[in-house]
Amino acid sequence: MFRRGFFLTIGAGALLCGCGFQPVYMPTASGKAGVAQRELAAIHVNLMSDRPGQEMRQALQERLEMGSDQVAQRYDLTVSFGIGGEGIAVLSSTDATRIRFTGSANWTLTAQDPGRTKLTSGYAKTVDALNIFDGQYFAADLETEAVEKRMAEALADQITVQLAAYFRKRAASGG
Repeated sequence: MFRRGFFLTIGAGALLCGCGFQPVYMPTASGKAGVAQRELAAIHVNLMSDRPGQEMRQALQERLEMGSDQVAQRYDLTVSFGIGGEGIAVLSSTDATRIRFTGSANWTLTAQDPGRTKLTSGYAKTVDALNIFDGQYFAADLETEAVEKRMAEALADQITVQLAAYFRKRAASGG
């Protein structure tokens, strides 16, 4: 059984190499940060006003910096982030016992040039849920904050991957 898994893994790796697959964050031959990582580190994330927005901004900053040395910022990232909720488990008394949250983010990347050139934009979406137990409002508030943080992190992951793909594609086309 071990040999079969080993050979399947080797075969899958060979197929990926043959199709030109390269990791998004692949370093250069000299071991320095690759194109996507250098460009991501040059992004400034604009401020967001509410607490979930602040968590989103912090999550984006952590992902974009990725331990890079100080890089001059050349881009601005503007994100519109919102969370909506709906009761999906409703008792006959009309009390909801489970709430589904949907988080969405529209983002735009602009250059810090005099014309504020719009480079690219995108959209990210995630879904999460929580249970509400009778009379445990403090616990529900804490869980709601945890859901908002998880959603901000999931959306930040999606935005980071979309931006990295944009920079890799732009570098491959010579732009």
